[in-house]
This record gives sequence, C-alpha cells and structure tokens, in this order.
Amino acid sequence: MKLHDLVEKSYQTFLAQLKETKVVLLHPRSRYRSMLIARLINTPDLNVFYYALGPDDIKLRNFISGITHDLSSQYPTFGRHINMLPQNVYEAPEDHFDLALDTFTQDIEEISTETFLLVLDEYDRSDSADDVQRFVERLAARVSDRCKIVLNSRTLPRLPWVSMISQRRAVLVEDETVIGSEFYGNLATKGRDTLEVYALGPGQVMMDDDPVDTWEGHLPRLLFFFALDRPIVTRSEICQAFWPELEPDQAVNVFHVTKRRLHKALNTDVLVHDEGYYRVNPEMLIYYDVMEFASALMEGRNSSDDEVRLAAYQRAADLYSGPFLHGHNDRWIQERRADFRAGYLEALTEQARIWTQRERYEQALTLLQKASAEDYAREDVHRDLMRLFARLGRRSEAAAHFQRMVDELRKDNIEPSQETHLAYQEIME
Repeated sequence: MKLHDLVEKSYQTFLAQLKETKVVLLHPRSRYRSMLIARLINTPDLNVFYYALGPDDIKLRNFISGITHDLSSQYPTFGRHINMLPQNVYEAPEDHFDLALDTFTQDIEEISTETFLLVLDEYDRSDSADDVQRFVERLAARVSDRCKIVLNSRTLPRLPWVSMISQRRAVLVEDETVIGSEFYGNLATKGRDTLEVYALGPGQVMMDDDPVDTWEGHLPRLLFFFALDRPIVTRSEICQAFWPELEPDQAVNVFHVTKRRLHKALNTDVLVHDEGYYRVNPEMLIYYDVMEFASALMEGRNSSDDEVRLAAYQRAADLYSGPFLHGHNDRWIQERRADFRAGYLEALTEQARIWTQRERYEQALTLLQKASAEDYAREDVHRDLMRLFARLGRRSEAAAHFQRMVDELRKDNIEPSQETHLAYQEIME
C-alpha cells in the first residue's frame, strides 16, 4: 500500500475516534504522527489551533504564557481572561492552580461555538513537568465537548489513560489502529505466577490465590494502586497525592518508608526507579481488573457486531464489583471512581439500548434500573425507564417512577429538566 493511502487510512481512523471522545493521543509508536499533524493543520474544513511545546515548557508559567501567545496569533482575542489575572497569579500559577485553570478554560471555551481541535505538538517536552501534566489533565476534564485535544508525543504522557478511556474522555490511536488493551504494556491475563489486583470494589491484591494482608497499614496498598494508575509517576506526584500537608523532606521520608513496606508486602521490588520516574516493575506479571474493564469498554465501543458489543459490555458490567477502592476518599481516588462509574453506566445503558432494539424490554428495564440506582441524577436513564414501562403497558408504574424521581431530585434542590417533563407528558397522553 502506498504511503499516501496509509496516511489516509490513519486520518480516517483519527476522525472516527475524534467524534466519540475529547482527547486523542497519537501514540508514540505511530509511524505517521507528523504527517497526520500536517494533514490536520492543512485541512480547511477542520477548525484547528496549534501549539508546539518548547524546551521552557517544563514550568507551568512558561506553558501558559507560550500557548496564550501562540493561540492569540491564531485567534486574536484569545487570552483576554488569562491576561487579566493578578500579577502574583500569572507569575506563579502553580500556587493558584484552580484559578489559573478556570481562567484558561474560559479562554478556550470562547475560541469557537463549533467543534475545534487544540493540537499540542511535541508534548513529550512536558514529561518532567508535573504541573503541566496536571494542568492538561484537568483541562481535558473541564472543556466542553466542542474542544478536542490532540496530543502528539514521542513518549506516553503521564496521564491516567485507563480512567480517561473508561469515561470515554480519551483514546489512544496508533496509525490506523485504536489501542484497546495493554494500554501501558506491562500487564497480563490471569495465570500461573500472576499477581491479581482488584480495584473495582474495596481493593484487593491476590498472590497464589491468597489475599495479601501484610501491608502494615493502608498506605503501601494504596501506593501500589496509585502507581498502576499511570504509565510512570514522579516522586513529587506521589508526595503531593498522599502527603500534601507535609514539608517536602518529610513527605519524601514517608514515601520511602511506605515504598519499603510495599516491597516487603509483595516480597519484590514493586516500584523501580528509571531516569527520575517510578513505574511498576515491568518484570512482574500483573492482572489488573481495571485494565480489563477499560479493554471491554473499548471493544464494546468499536465493534460493529451487536453480539460482540453486547458481550463486551456485559463483561465490563460484570467486572465492576463496586466503586473504585471503596472505603477510601483521597482526591485522586474520587476522581478515578467517577471515571470508572461512568464506564459502568455506559455498559449498562448500551446493553439496554441493544435489548430495546430487539424488543426485549424486560431485560432492558432491569439494566436501566441498575443504572438508575447507581446514579439517580441521570435523567436520560429515567426517561428511558418511563418509556420502557409505557411500552410494556405499565403506564401507572411510569407515573409512579416519575413522581419518585421528582421527589428525590428535589431533595437535592434539582428540578427535572424540561426534556424530562415533556417525555413524561408524551407517555401519559
């Protein structure tokens, strides 16, 4: 196949994935990354804004200043909010992180009322920049679906890809292939000599079919889960997540104690240090339920065969044994919990949609009731439930469900949307 055809195939794969997510990573293994970026920039039909990170973008101040300058040359009014920040915020945005992020997001949101691409090229220049990595991660969560962030990097960025994929917020593209498993390349299927790790639920580690219970406290176990969350982590990231209230030297000392306890509990060097980063030892055979969960979701999203999709979403739902690390409420855990919960709801509602299409309304009803119990604020699920009750000739149950929903939402000072009221009226006519 000619090079032009290969690039075109990669381009079409990219466009297809862009419709379904907010962040697309052109994987470091991709052969046509640079050609694809050039194609994006030179396609008149695409609304593209481009920034190539420079060597100084290892500091958040420089990153914000640099991208604001470059985007203002592409969209003249860009930066009108970020440039109005007080000098102390602009000089040290890492000390006023949320304010800087909110303000920058406001500028991004005003770029266009249509879908647009924000291309961050040479993203690997930020590899050592914790604040920049965190800024882009938070930005991806806050911008509207109009903004599609495209990352081009020679290394796998230090973002929580598995949780972002689970929430349908990110996808990894390697030329014409969408990566649907082994996202970090160091995990295995269940088998002999495999360490089994389960985070969907209370969190448990199994060795030789027996639970590991020699953690000497909960921190070594949580440190293991934290390290599994990303391809690599820095010591400062770990300290900030676990001991933000301690002075840096104190936090480092506690980290080393916790790391030793982790290695002792699993009787091996779990975290290995390489060029300033920590990562889970690649020589360990690890089965991680979270990875299989994300892989099942990816299979469900990308298959055109309803039977395959149904089976994949069922597998994802079965893997979800409860909220991520249930019983712990650290900020990073709550963020991941929300992402995986979103994936679980997708698995339930997509199965329900397929069963509804097949007029298997009872199966769909059961699944939607589970989804409603998981997240009662999902009005789209309530609307589908009421429609199913009506299709089954159970309009009185639809009416009762609507009234319960209104009462429960109002307890949280939430008024059901006009769309929900209209759906109810249509059912009752």
